[in-house]
Amino acid sequence: MRILLTNDDGIYAPGLWALYRELRDDFEVRIVAPEVEMSAVGHAITLASPLRVREIRRNGAFYGYGVSGTPADCVKIAVQEILDTPPDVVLSGINLGANVGVNVLYSGTVSAATEGAFFGIRSAAISLNTRKEPDFDFAACFSREIIGFMQRQGLRHGTALNVNIPALPPERIAGVSITRQGVGRFRERFERRVDPRGNVYYWLSGETPSEDEARDADTAALKRDMITITPISYDLTCREELERLKKSPLPSVGLHDGD
Repeated sequence: MRILLTNDDGIYAPGLWALYRELRDDFEVRIVAPEVEMSAVGHAITLASPLRVREIRRNGAFYGYGVSGTPADCVKIAVQEILDTPPDVVLSGINLGANVGVNVLYSGTVSAATEGAFFGIRSAAISLNTRKEPDFDFAACFSREIIGFMQRQGLRHGTALNVNIPALPPERIAGVSITRQGVGRFRERFERRVDPRGNVYYWLSGETPSEDEARDADTAALKRDMITITPISYDLTCREELERLKKSPLPSVGLHDGD
């Protein structure tokens, strides 16, 4: 099985290294990842400048390809230019920090998996729910379960899996839950600072998910120490509003008087 690994924390990130170490002996693994951290770039792609690709070595051996672009760029160029044969699976991660709720819309990790889904490739984003002193070993091991799950169950075309794993010893994880994406807003705050030259700048310094999510939401299940698996799609159409607006008076295409 051919597996493409990518991420948004950059090709030197320890989460990506943990995935590679776990999978390299049993699968044909290729890495195409951003040269530098590209967290929270969403599904951005590079249009105004060329993409540069260079070979990355680790401990003296070839490790993968570093790309001067976004996670979505990495999947695009890997599938269309770098790899001789398209991968059977795309895994994005392991991300430092959870990707749940509305945060999914900002996530470069999730967007790389969604880009894989664009190509009809079984894809998953894997995130570890911590930002301090991460231990990626169990999350990397669990990636094998995700690969097997996608192979057994299949995925609808255009659908990827968003997987979030509690930062706990395996014996303390409460189980696995198939969840929906939470929709509660994150509470964010900016810290106002002043640089040595007297210029004001702001740093986004905190985000906390809302507490009002139902039990079937990814945010709520993760708080219960469950591994969450959320099927996600790039179709952002609101079906309920689509049907309501179809029955509404439509805007006029005529010019107003005086125009």
